[in-house]
Amino acid sequence: MLDAMRNAFRLPDLRKKILYTLFLLTVYRLAAHIPVPGVDANRLAMVFSSSQLLGLLDMFSGGALANFSVMAMGVYPYITASIIMQLLMPIIPQLEALSKEGEAGREKINMYTNYLTIPLAVLQAFGQTALLAQQGVMTKFSLTQYPLQTITTITVLTAGTAFAMWLGELITQEGIGNGVSIIIFGGIVARVPQNLGKLLVQNPWALIVITILTIVTIVAIVVVEQGERRIPVQYGKRVRTIKGNRLMMVGGQSTYVPLRVNSAGMIPLIFAMSIMIFPGTVASYFLYSKVSWISRLAHATVNLFSPNGAFYWIMYFLMVVGFTYFYTDVIFKEQNLPETLQKQGGFIPGIRPGKRTENYLNTVLSRITFVGAVYLGIVALLPWFVRGMVNSSVMLMSSAGLLIVVGVVLDTMRQLEAQLLMRQYEGFLR
Repeated sequence: MLDAMRNAFRLPDLRKKILYTLFLLTVYRLAAHIPVPGVDANRLAMVFSSSQLLGLLDMFSGGALANFSVMAMGVYPYITASIIMQLLMPIIPQLEALSKEGEAGREKINMYTNYLTIPLAVLQAFGQTALLAQQGVMTKFSLTQYPLQTITTITVLTAGTAFAMWLGELITQEGIGNGVSIIIFGGIVARVPQNLGKLLVQNPWALIVITILTIVTIVAIVVVEQGERRIPVQYGKRVRTIKGNRLMMVGGQSTYVPLRVNSAGMIPLIFAMSIMIFPGTVASYFLYSKVSWISRLAHATVNLFSPNGAFYWIMYFLMVVGFTYFYTDVIFKEQNLPETLQKQGGFIPGIRPGKRTENYLNTVLSRITFVGAVYLGIVALLPWFVRGMVNSSVMLMSSAGLLIVVGVVLDTMRQLEAQLLMRQYEGFLR
């Protein structure tokens, strides 16, 4: 890998792409330290120490939310818009038709995603800032009392999301890797030294155990993320007329369709975590209600959905498994693989085209998805295992963070490998 990196820097165009990506990532990290005016930093730190929801949002902001900077929302509204568009494609015929139009269709869907991101960013900016204002973090946030300051704060946060999206698109087009993923990756990795220092001060033994467990988990993630079931596909021979009215036999080649063990990525973890956090977050606003039964119900809900209890982690595991099946099914239906094979004259040996091919692929996919779902569930339980082993809630990276980091590194390495192989260099991945 080191030799491949040296070869990559020897190539002027590839070196330019790598340095350009690092430069834009540096710009984003610098912007992530520009705070929004009117923030009580001490109060903000106290709120973050007791809120899982803010911790999840901070991961997607690249660590900018912890400072409540102008980039506090990061690319999270864009991710939400992308997920919404993916879920709407099988439901809305026009979007499903666009998804089948190749590059032009994907560009239109991406344009609609960008349009949807802006109103989502405005709503999130208002909701997120209002939540922090209730906790005493923002001193001047009210549409009735401080309309100018409130509108300015929402505008600045929305502009920060638009700026982050623009940087991500520049990285995707002119740099190396997926821009949005690289930005999230940079934020997650940037917090590792801070967590490392906390563990070193609090419990050096915990640092050793967590480091070993993190390395083992990364190896497992790499193995599973690259795992796939290859379905053989045979294309029938066809007679085609070419220039001069000559007949030519085409087709007949054999290939395969790769079905990944984990097609859903880290999305099931995000869905499950969001749902598990939601009841406790809502109940926390009613803890001190003057109505006694509401207060008791709020306390019971907060305790039930607390990460300190076994119920939380059991439900978290089951939700991750369920969402893995759900999201994998959505993605597979969106690809419409059986129909595509039939149109192109391809078939799976021993399986009739059409409905039988669809049933066969669904059966194979459900079996390998079981492995992927259980694997994601175990990765989700990693903080619980760590807490039980070393009695510490501090980790180098969260479960979702590990998946994102490994996924981004693998994707970037594949792109570098493709660039190097074009120039007859040995690539990163063996």
